[in-house]
Amino acid sequence: MNAWKPLSAGAYFPTRRRVIGDAAAAFGGLVLGAAACAETKENISRSDESIHQEANFKADRKRVYEALIDSEQFDKVTRLSAAMKSGLPPNAKPTRISRENGGAFVVFGGQIEGRQIELVPNERIVQAWRVANWDAGSFSIAKFTLVAQGVGTKMVFEHTGFPKGAAEHLAAGWKSNYWEPLEKFLG
Repeated sequence: MNAWKPLSAGAYFPTRRRVIGDAAAAFGGLVLGAAACAETKENISRSDESIHQEANFKADRKRVYEALIDSEQFDKVTRLSAAMKSGLPPNAKPTRISRENGGAFVVFGGQIEGRQIELVPNERIVQAWRVANWDAGSFSIAKFTLVAQGVGTKMVFEHTGFPKGAAEHLAAGWKSNYWEPLEKFLG
């Protein structure tokens, strides 16, 4: 059975079964390595290359969730990000985010892509997430947990399974390309 599905000419994404299997393997490695984690003040574990970040938003969980998984809303968020300040290149892919478990997403003009592993409305988003220039088949796990805080929302974010040495760059990117523009978008 082919573990890859064509997305468009020359672009392939792994099947839902492959993504879920890879995610399970990555999660298992995370659990086994959790005892050895040593976090720095930047919240980057040096032993297993993981990122933990928390961000607070002045919007309820439903609004934050929708901004992250609605293609039109997230496109507006990306346009406020540091990565997109210079605009999209002419051959950029449009923002496309599936609202179904196993569905594909493409954001930031095609620079980020992946699959939705678990979507729990207004509570949690788990994605097989990758930068387009990573080795073919290399996916990390990005988990967004939304916690109500009065009228606002605290997002607890965990990112694991990315290439060794990428933690600092990715941690800075989450802040400047996701949390800061999301805060501006939500008001």
